[in-house]
Amino acid sequence: MATADEPRTDTNANASVDASLYLHPQTLARLSSFELRAKMIVEGLSSGQHQSPYQGFSVEFAQHRPYAPGDDLRHLDWKVFARSDKLHLKQYQQETNLDLIVLVDCSGSMSFGSRSFADASGVGRETSPDGRSHWSKFDHATALAAALSYITLRQGDRVGLEMFDEQVRLVLRRSSNQGTWRQIVTALSTHPARRTGAPADGSTNRSSDLKRAIEQTFAQITNRCIIAIVSDFFMDLDMIKDALARTRSARADVMAFQIMDRAELEFDLRENAGGVLLQGLEGESLLRIDPRALRKGYLEALNEHNTRLRALLRGMGYDYTLVNTHDYLGPALASFVSRRNAQIKRHLA
Repeated sequence: MATADEPRTDTNANASVDASLYLHPQTLARLSSFELRAKMIVEGLSSGQHQSPYQGFSVEFAQHRPYAPGDDLRHLDWKVFARSDKLHLKQYQQETNLDLIVLVDCSGSMSFGSRSFADASGVGRETSPDGRSHWSKFDHATALAAALSYITLRQGDRVGLEMFDEQVRLVLRRSSNQGTWRQIVTALSTHPARRTGAPADGSTNRSSDLKRAIEQTFAQITNRCIIAIVSDFFMDLDMIKDALARTRSARADVMAFQIMDRAELEFDLRENAGGVLLQGLEGESLLRIDPRALRKGYLEALNEHNTRLRALLRGMGYDYTLVNTHDYLGPALASFVSRRNAQIKRHLA
C-alpha cells in the first residue's frame, strides 16, 4: 500500500540508462572479490569453477571404479593393478560453470518506497531519470539483481534475468558474454514495476504469481541452476510452497531476497488529522485508516507471514534474507555472500 499523498512511482520506459543508479561503483569494487558458489553440485556447459555430477576424465581425480569391457584403457591405473592384480579406472570430477537465473518481482507492490532517492542512490542524484524523488522496493530489487549478475559474470558464469508479476514479462537468456551485465542493467532500468488501476492491456491486477513464473522458467531450462528470487513476497504462502516444490523437483538451488521498505516493517506512516489515505498498488481501491488503531494487528500479521516464509525456505534448505530498502546494499549483500560461502565450506568439510 502507498499513501495517496506520496509521489507516484511509475517508471518511464524510455528513461536513459545509468548503471550507477542501480549499483554504486564502490559496491562493485567491494563485491568483486566474492564468489557465488552453488550449495549443491551443479552442471554446466564448459570448464569452470563448480563441480559437476557427471564423471569425466579431466581436471580433478575423484575415485576409482572397476574396469568394464569397452572402457578406454588409457585411464587404467597401473599402480593399482601392480598392487592388487585388478584393473581399475581413474575417474575425475569435472569442473563446470554455474548458471544463475535472477527472478525480479515487478508487480505493483514493488513500486512502493519511502526513502529519498538522493540518499539511496549514493551518487548525488536528487531524483530518478523519470523524476521520482523516492527510492522504491523495485529500485532496490534491481540494484540487488545487478549486483548478483555482476558477481556471477566476474566468475565467468552465465546469468539470465526474468521479470514477473502474474506472469513472466521479460526474459534475458543466460549468457556469460561481454556486455551481458549492461544488457541486464538496461532491462532492469527500462521495465518498471507495474502498478494500480487499468493498464494498457485492460487488466486490473498486477499481483505476483511466483508459481506461474517458476513453471514458465523451468519450461525453458533442463540443467540444474541457482534461482535468485528478488521480491517482497506479498503472496499467498501456499502458492509460494507450490512454487518452491517445483524448484525442488528440478533440484535447483534457491536464494530468496525479501525486499521491504522500513515503513512497511514498522508501519511508520505520516499521519494527518483525518488519518492516512492508502492507495492499493495492485488494483485495490482507496482506503482511509487510523494507523494507531491498526498498527499492532498489522505488525502481528506481517511478522507471522515473514516467520512462516523464512521457515518454509530454510526448511527446504534454501537461503533466505530480509533486505530493508533503507539499508545500503553493498554491506548487506557482501555479508550474505560471505555467510553463504562459509555454510557451503562447512557442508563440504
